[in-house]
Amino acid sequence: MRTFGGFRSGKKFCYGEIIGRDVHILEKPYWTGVERTDEIVKLADVDVDLPVAPSKLIAVGLNYADHIAEMKRTPLDSPLIWFKAPSSLLPHNGIIEIAFPQHQTDFETELAVVIGTTAKNVSSLRALDHVFGYTTGLDISDRDLQKSEKQFGRCKSFDTYTPVGPFVYADVDVNDLSIELRHNGEIKQSARTSQMVYSVAQLVSFASQSLTLAPGDVILTGTPSGVGPIRDGDELEAKIGDWPPLRNGVRKAR
Repeated sequence: MRTFGGFRSGKKFCYGEIIGRDVHILEKPYWTGVERTDEIVKLADVDVDLPVAPSKLIAVGLNYADHIAEMKRTPLDSPLIWFKAPSSLLPHNGIIEIAFPQHQTDFETELAVVIGTTAKNVSSLRALDHVFGYTTGLDISDRDLQKSEKQFGRCKSFDTYTPVGPFVYADVDVNDLSIELRHNGEIKQSARTSQMVYSVAQLVSFASQSLTLAPGDVILTGTPSGVGPIRDGDELEAKIGDWPPLRNGVRKAR
Protein backbone atom coordinates (compact mmCIF):
# COMPACT_ATOMS: atom_id res chain seq x y z
CA MET A 1 0.00 0.00 0.00
CA ARG A 2 1.21 3.48 -0.91
CA THR A 3 0.02 6.63 0.87
CA PHE A 4 -0.44 10.06 -0.68
CA GLY A 5 -1.77 13.37 0.55
CA GLY A 6 -1.91 17.13 0.38
CA PHE A 7 0.25 19.08 2.81
CA ARG A 8 0.70 22.66 3.90
CA SER A 9 3.57 24.47 5.58
CA GLY A 10 2.71 28.11 6.13
CA LYS A 11 1.39 29.40 2.82
CA LYS A 12 3.03 26.64 0.79
CA PHE A 13 0.88 23.72 -0.39
CA CYS A 14 2.16 20.55 -2.02
CA TYR A 15 1.30 16.93 -2.72
CA GLY A 16 3.50 14.21 -1.38
CA GLU A 17 3.96 10.50 -0.76
CA ILE A 18 4.34 9.36 2.84
CA ILE A 19 7.12 6.87 3.43
CA GLY A 20 7.69 6.08 7.07
CA ARG A 21 7.70 9.40 8.93
CA ASP A 22 8.73 11.40 5.88
CA VAL A 23 6.80 13.15 3.14
CA HIS A 24 8.46 12.97 -0.27
CA ILE A 25 7.31 16.08 -2.13
CA LEU A 26 5.90 15.52 -5.62
CA GLU A 27 6.29 17.63 -8.76
CA LYS A 28 2.53 17.56 -9.48
CA PRO A 29 -0.70 15.99 -8.20
CA TYR A 30 -0.10 12.27 -7.69
CA TRP A 31 -3.11 11.26 -9.80
CA THR A 32 -1.43 12.75 -12.89
CA GLY A 33 1.78 10.81 -12.29
CA VAL A 34 3.99 10.18 -9.27
CA GLU A 35 7.10 12.30 -9.86
CA ARG A 36 9.20 13.09 -6.82
CA THR A 37 11.28 16.18 -6.25
CA ASP A 38 14.46 16.07 -4.20
CA GLU A 39 12.62 17.62 -1.24
CA ILE A 40 11.77 15.50 1.81
CA VAL A 41 10.09 16.85 4.94
CA LYS A 42 9.02 15.31 8.21
CA LEU A 43 5.32 14.49 8.43
CA ALA A 44 5.28 15.99 11.91
CA ASP A 45 6.46 19.33 10.48
CA VAL A 46 3.59 19.87 8.02
CA ASP A 47 -0.19 20.21 8.28
CA VAL A 48 -2.42 17.67 6.58
CA ASP A 49 -4.57 19.38 3.95
CA LEU A 50 -7.01 18.16 1.29
CA PRO A 51 -5.58 15.14 -0.52
CA VAL A 52 -7.83 15.63 -3.58
CA ALA A 53 -8.84 18.36 -6.05
CA PRO A 54 -11.51 16.83 -8.29
CA SER A 55 -13.09 18.43 -11.33
CA LYS A 56 -16.15 16.35 -10.45
CA LEU A 57 -17.35 15.10 -7.07
CA ILE A 58 -19.89 12.33 -7.58
CA ALA A 59 -22.08 10.92 -4.82
CA VAL A 60 -23.84 7.55 -4.78
CA GLY A 61 -27.03 6.94 -2.81
CA LEU A 62 -28.81 3.86 -1.48
CA ASN A 63 -25.83 1.53 -1.90
CA TYR A 64 -26.22 -0.46 1.34
CA ALA A 65 -29.37 -2.51 1.89
CA ASP A 66 -29.62 -1.58 5.57
CA HIS A 67 -29.43 2.13 4.74
CA ILE A 68 -32.14 1.72 2.10
CA ALA A 69 -34.33 0.21 4.82
CA GLU A 70 -33.63 2.92 7.41
CA MET A 71 -34.43 5.62 4.86
CA LYS A 72 -37.69 3.80 4.01
CA ARG A 73 -36.76 3.55 0.34
CA THR A 74 -36.88 0.65 -2.10
CA PRO A 75 -33.88 -0.81 -3.97
CA LEU A 76 -33.22 0.63 -7.41
CA ASP A 77 -32.39 -1.22 -10.63
CA SER A 78 -29.24 0.87 -11.18
CA PRO A 79 -26.93 3.06 -9.09
CA LEU A 80 -28.28 6.43 -7.97
CA ILE A 81 -25.72 9.18 -8.59
CA TRP A 82 -25.62 12.97 -8.41
CA PHE A 83 -23.03 15.74 -8.17
CA LYS A 84 -21.73 17.48 -5.06
CA ALA A 85 -19.92 20.79 -5.36
CA PRO A 86 -16.12 20.40 -5.07
CA SER A 87 -16.24 23.59 -2.97
CA SER A 88 -17.87 21.47 -0.23
CA LEU A 89 -14.61 19.58 0.38
CA LEU A 90 -13.07 19.81 3.84
CA PRO A 91 -9.75 18.37 5.07
CA HIS A 92 -8.97 16.21 8.07
CA ASN A 93 -9.38 18.19 11.31
CA GLY A 94 -11.47 20.81 9.50
CA ILE A 95 -14.70 22.08 11.05
CA ILE A 96 -18.08 21.21 9.54
CA GLU A 97 -20.24 24.34 9.66
CA ILE A 98 -23.98 23.59 9.81
CA ALA A 99 -25.63 25.94 7.32
CA PHE A 100 -29.12 25.71 8.87
CA PRO A 101 -28.85 24.65 12.53
CA GLN A 102 -32.64 24.44 12.76
CA HIS A 103 -32.64 21.70 10.10
CA GLN A 104 -31.83 18.03 10.66
CA THR A 105 -28.31 17.65 9.29
CA ASP A 106 -26.92 14.10 9.22
CA PHE A 107 -23.50 12.45 8.99
CA GLU A 108 -22.86 9.67 6.45
CA THR A 109 -19.48 7.94 6.28
CA GLU A 110 -18.37 6.54 2.92
CA LEU A 111 -15.53 4.94 0.99
CA ALA A 112 -14.30 7.43 -1.61
CA VAL A 113 -12.68 6.51 -4.93
CA VAL A 114 -10.03 8.66 -6.64
CA ILE A 115 -9.84 8.27 -10.42
CA GLY A 116 -6.36 7.89 -11.88
CA THR A 117 -6.85 7.78 -15.66
CA THR A 118 -9.57 9.02 -17.99
CA ALA A 119 -12.54 6.65 -18.05
CA LYS A 120 -15.33 6.71 -20.63
CA ASN A 121 -17.65 3.80 -21.39
CA VAL A 122 -15.47 1.35 -19.49
CA SER A 123 -16.67 -2.10 -18.48
CA SER A 124 -16.84 -3.34 -14.91
CA LEU A 125 -14.03 -5.76 -15.76
CA ARG A 126 -11.69 -2.89 -16.68
CA ALA A 127 -13.02 -0.17 -14.37
CA LEU A 128 -10.47 -0.63 -11.59
CA ASP A 129 -7.68 -0.01 -14.13
CA HIS A 130 -8.84 3.62 -14.02
CA VAL A 131 -8.76 3.95 -10.22
CA PHE A 132 -5.73 5.53 -8.55
CA GLY A 133 -6.74 4.88 -4.95
CA TYR A 134 -9.16 5.35 -2.10
CA THR A 135 -9.83 7.51 0.91
CA THR A 136 -12.41 8.10 3.63
CA GLY A 137 -15.21 10.59 3.12
CA LEU A 138 -18.25 12.06 4.85
CA ASP A 139 -21.41 13.12 3.03
CA ILE A 140 -23.05 15.69 5.30
CA SER A 141 -26.73 16.01 4.38
CA ASP A 142 -29.42 18.58 5.19
CA ARG A 143 -32.46 16.29 5.46
CA ASP A 144 -35.01 19.12 5.52
CA LEU A 145 -33.82 20.34 2.14
CA GLN A 146 -33.38 16.80 0.83
CA LYS A 147 -37.04 16.06 1.55
CA SER A 148 -38.36 19.33 0.14
CA GLU A 149 -36.34 19.47 -3.10
CA LYS A 150 -36.37 17.16 -6.12
CA GLN A 151 -32.61 16.81 -6.35
CA PHE A 152 -29.84 16.27 -3.78
CA GLY A 153 -27.15 18.64 -5.03
CA ARG A 154 -27.87 21.64 -2.81
CA CYS A 155 -28.64 19.83 0.43
CA LYS A 156 -25.25 18.08 0.33
CA SER A 157 -23.08 20.79 -1.20
CA PHE A 158 -22.80 23.52 1.41
CA ASP A 159 -19.24 24.55 2.19
CA THR A 160 -17.56 21.99 4.51
CA TYR A 161 -20.19 19.27 3.80
CA THR A 162 -17.70 16.81 2.28
CA PRO A 163 -14.81 16.03 4.63
CA VAL A 164 -12.21 13.79 2.93
CA GLY A 165 -8.94 12.23 4.03
CA PRO A 166 -6.63 12.34 5.75
CA PHE A 167 -4.76 10.45 3.00
CA VAL A 168 -5.30 8.54 -0.24
CA TYR A 169 -4.20 4.92 -0.49
CA ALA A 170 -3.06 3.18 -3.67
CA ASP A 171 -2.39 -0.52 -4.28
CA VAL A 172 -4.99 -1.55 -1.71
CA ASP A 173 -7.91 -4.01 -1.86
CA VAL A 174 -11.14 -2.38 -0.64
CA ASN A 175 -13.54 -5.23 -1.38
CA ASP A 176 -14.09 -6.14 2.27
CA LEU A 177 -12.94 -3.47 4.70
CA SER A 178 -14.63 -2.35 7.89
CA ILE A 179 -16.28 1.07 7.71
CA GLU A 180 -17.43 2.91 10.81
CA LEU A 181 -18.38 6.30 12.21
CA ARG A 182 -17.95 7.41 15.80
CA HIS A 183 -20.14 10.31 16.91
CA ASN A 184 -18.76 11.91 20.08
CA GLY A 185 -16.87 8.67 20.72
CA GLU A 186 -19.89 6.37 20.25
CA ILE A 187 -20.02 3.99 17.28
CA LYS A 188 -23.08 4.87 15.20
CA GLN A 189 -22.21 3.27 11.86
CA SER A 190 -20.49 -0.09 11.50
CA ALA A 191 -20.46 -2.21 8.34
CA ARG A 192 -18.16 -3.66 5.70
CA THR A 193 -17.54 -2.46 2.17
CA SER A 194 -18.47 -5.95 0.94
CA GLN A 195 -22.07 -5.07 1.83
CA MET A 196 -22.30 -2.47 -0.92
CA VAL A 197 -25.08 -3.21 -3.41
CA TYR A 198 -22.90 -2.01 -6.28
CA SER A 199 -19.14 -2.56 -6.13
CA VAL A 200 -16.53 0.09 -6.84
CA ALA A 201 -15.98 -1.42 -10.30
CA GLN A 202 -19.69 -1.31 -11.08
CA LEU A 203 -20.00 2.29 -9.89
CA VAL A 204 -17.02 3.50 -11.93
CA SER A 205 -18.32 1.69 -15.00
CA PHE A 206 -21.85 3.06 -14.55
CA ALA A 207 -20.70 6.66 -14.07
CA SER A 208 -18.41 6.41 -17.11
CA GLN A 209 -21.35 5.49 -19.34
CA SER A 210 -22.90 8.92 -18.71
CA LEU A 211 -19.85 11.17 -18.46
CA THR A 212 -16.10 11.19 -18.82
CA LEU A 213 -14.30 10.58 -15.54
CA ALA A 214 -11.09 12.61 -15.40
CA PRO A 215 -7.95 11.95 -13.36
CA GLY A 216 -8.50 13.26 -9.84
CA ASP A 217 -12.29 12.94 -9.89
CA VAL A 218 -13.80 11.52 -6.71
CA ILE A 219 -16.74 9.13 -6.27
CA LEU A 220 -18.37 8.69 -2.85
CA THR A 221 -19.74 5.15 -2.84
CA GLY A 222 -22.67 5.41 -0.41
CA THR A 223 -23.19 4.98 3.31
CA PRO A 224 -24.34 2.10 5.53
CA SER A 225 -27.10 2.38 8.12
CA GLY A 226 -26.76 4.31 11.37
CA VAL A 227 -26.79 7.84 9.96
CA GLY A 228 -27.74 10.51 12.46
CA PRO A 229 -27.87 14.24 13.20
CA ILE A 230 -24.96 16.50 14.04
CA ARG A 231 -25.03 19.51 16.34
CA ASP A 232 -22.78 22.35 17.37
CA GLY A 233 -19.82 21.02 19.37
CA ASP A 234 -19.96 17.45 18.07
CA GLU A 235 -16.89 15.43 17.10
CA LEU A 236 -16.92 12.91 14.24
CA GLU A 237 -14.39 10.16 13.54
CA ALA A 238 -14.75 8.13 10.34
CA LYS A 239 -12.55 5.08 9.83
CA ILE A 240 -12.09 2.50 7.09
CA GLY A 241 -10.03 -0.62 7.71
CA ASP A 242 -6.78 0.17 9.47
CA TRP A 243 -6.33 3.57 7.79
CA PRO A 244 -5.83 6.58 10.07
CA PRO A 245 -9.25 8.03 10.94
CA LEU A 246 -10.77 11.14 9.42
CA ARG A 247 -11.63 13.50 12.27
CA ASN A 248 -13.81 16.61 12.06
CA GLY A 249 -15.49 18.93 14.52
CA VAL A 250 -18.90 20.57 14.11
CA ARG A 251 -20.18 24.08 14.73
CA LYS A 252 -22.93 26.41 13.55
CA ALA A 253 -22.05 28.41 10.45
CA ARG A 254 -21.06 31.99 11.24
